[in-house]
Amino acid sequence: MSKLMLGVAAVALAFALPAIAQAPQPDPWLAKLPAAPEREIIQGACTACHNAERIVTAPHDKFEWDRLVDGMVNVGAPLTPDQIPLVKAYLEKNVHAEAQPPLKVVPGSVKVQIKEWDTPTHGTRPHDPLATPDGMLWYTGHRASVLGRVDPKTGKVTEFKTKTPISGPHGLADDKDGNIWYTGNFKSYIGKLDPKTGQFTEYKMPDPKARDPHTLIFDKTGMLWFTVQGGNMVGRLNPTNGEIKLINAPTQRSLPYGTVIDTKNTLWIVQFGSNIIGHIDQDVTIRFCDNVESKQDGSREGITHGLNFRGVLTICAKLIVWLNQ
Repeated sequence: MSKLMLGVAAVALAFALPAIAQAPQPDPWLAKLPAAPEREIIQGACTACHNAERIVTAPHDKFEWDRLVDGMVNVGAPLTPDQIPLVKAYLEKNVHAEAQPPLKVVPGSVKVQIKEWDTPTHGTRPHDPLATPDGMLWYTGHRASVLGRVDPKTGKVTEFKTKTPISGPHGLADDKDGNIWYTGNFKSYIGKLDPKTGQFTEYKMPDPKARDPHTLIFDKTGMLWFTVQGGNMVGRLNPTNGEIKLINAPTQRSLPYGTVIDTKNTLWIVQFGSNIIGHIDQDVTIRFCDNVESKQDGSREGITHGLNFRGVLTICAKLIVWLNQ
């Protein structure tokens, strides 16, 4: 073989090796599903975003699979209309929920009435309900990219489709003028809806690393604060001019999550990825209380999702909060 041919062969092999090395590895979790055409559909439509572990280890009943598959289609899963019922039936049959033990009825005089309303769009995944002063109940349709309004008196549900598709609206807050603010969790922005006109306004994050705004809350001066969970930041938006200021959390992957404002107008933040509670004063300086003992009826210290404020006696020395763990 000539030197020229050897050189060409070596170059071809050099280009081929990275392609071989980067070839997608088979998903072992997919093999746990029974072989069927539907499994191949799931492989093509679902595992481009996540592996099959999230399917195999999350059993649901018929109602839940119906809503969940529709929700995945809402956010871009490439299933054709004729494939959707096939996948739903396959998952219902092969990844079904186990029977739950019967509930124990506790005797007593307390009576609780629970009322439910179906959302107009299937697979909406209603999130973060918000009761407003006019008696309405709002929610974010996380997987349908809508804001929903429920009239509890009539049961009427109205949906407002976001201006940017597949925005993944998450947190909700209302201002004194009746506007509804939300986090565009999938598209890196804070949004505002004027319910009177149906007009949406969007405020894009100034830093691409702030990719997933999560929870938001107004302070006593009208400033809008929000957490950026995966981006590991806390932000503040000035509604009068749209200015956004972002602050990096000192602890990496602390995942800022739930928020609350105390009586001194201080913002408190739960760090979902750590065992740290942080607070930000009006000078926009972030501080953290390490090793805060968080207990709920004697429960252990642990990672928390939300934060419900009870009181602050001495900042970082005598912090009393209620936490859900």
